Amino acid sequence: MPLVLEIISPEKLLLSREVDMVVVPGTEGDIGVLPGHSKLITGLRGGLVDIYVNNTITDRFFVSGGFAEITESYCAVLADGIVRQSELDPAKAAAGVVEAQAAYDAVDMTNAEAYREVSDRLISAQAMVDSITPSRGDKA
Repeated sequence: MPLVLEIISPEKLLLSREVDMVVVPGTEGDIGVLPGHSKLITGLRGGLVDIYVNNTITDRFFVSGGFAEITESYCAVLADGIVRQSELDPAKAAAGVVEAQAAYDAVDMTNAEAYREVSDRLISAQAMVDSITPSRGDKA
């Protein structure tokens, strides 16, 4: 029994198909979603969405944040920003970290909303850099 996965950007539906498993970067850690998963709505942090078919990663997308809605037979990834991992530009990603770090260094720490915004931006920018070079155990 496959899982229906939909990946939705602010602009359009990017992907809709059956998969065996998807791993999403939840705010509290990565979540592996298989058919029969408990219902869940979770925030997403910057990181990779890994799509599995036949125990193999077939696609990888970098999300900058958003939400995932999960049911027993469906997973929707509602991304704030999304790009295929293969299309990430290392130079742009590195520049994004520098810009995000500058914003973080300049934020008024007494403004909780501004601090949270720049902190999330810095975490996502670093996650993008980290996702460009797969770890030793990654095959895709």
